Amino acid sequence: MTAFAPDSLVLNRKLPLWYQVSQSLRASILGRTPDASLRLPTEEQLAGHYGVSVLTMRQALKELEGEGLISRHRRRGTFIEPGARRGAPVRLLGSVDAIVAQQSGERTTILGHERTAVSGELLEHFPDASELVTYRRLRHDSVSGEPTNWAENAVRTELAESIDLSDLERFPMTKVLRDLVGVKISRITDTVEARLADPETAGLLQVPLLSPILHYTGVTYDDGGRVVDVARIRYRGDRFSFTVTVDAH
Repeated sequence: MTAFAPDSLVLNRKLPLWYQVSQSLRASILGRTPDASLRLPTEEQLAGHYGVSVLTMRQALKELEGEGLISRHRRRGTFIEPGARRGAPVRLLGSVDAIVAQQSGERTTILGHERTAVSGELLEHFPDASELVTYRRLRHDSVSGEPTNWAENAVRTELAESIDLSDLERFPMTKVLRDLVGVKISRITDTVEARLADPETAGLLQVPLLSPILHYTGVTYDDGGRVVDVARIRYRGDRFSFTVTVDAH
């Protein structure tokens, strides 16, 4: 059994530190390998890893414990719940790590990828491109196998050349672009709206035609201000809620 190793995190001082740490640790927990240890490092070790105080780390762990992802035992330590399931709110708080966490931890099937002409709503985001590579993926609940959402990502062709399909079966596109392709992501704009399931969405998500879904659009920009990815994700309306957290500071 391999040791559990949380991902690294670049902290944004404009957002609550405990929230960013909880989001990053959630992504690590949900995206861990099957043979990884269920025992987490100590509070002190985790605090040192993320560069935060033990008090901040304790608050982050309390958040994950409240979601049922971990359990804490006096003198024994903190453990990942092996049968834990995601609460699955669509949460927006201006953090790239929050986006990665939201999309991690589900079993993913690649439906296909192809070069496509830039058309429709994508023209607004890619005015300098004639072609894109579009990836289509279906995500399933890791426990029940039930389909939960399906995603289309439109990515610049020069970046797509560095994307391995096997990585997209393991990680969200945001993580692949940032950590594996090397894109310096500056911001992501999010839009969530209620829609009705079209025939393709109804078939993939196994819901009735015209039933409610949550339609998420995420536009990812690099540090030069260019759009590098437009994600369009359809979530089952009976499995997801929409939550926005506003930091008053």
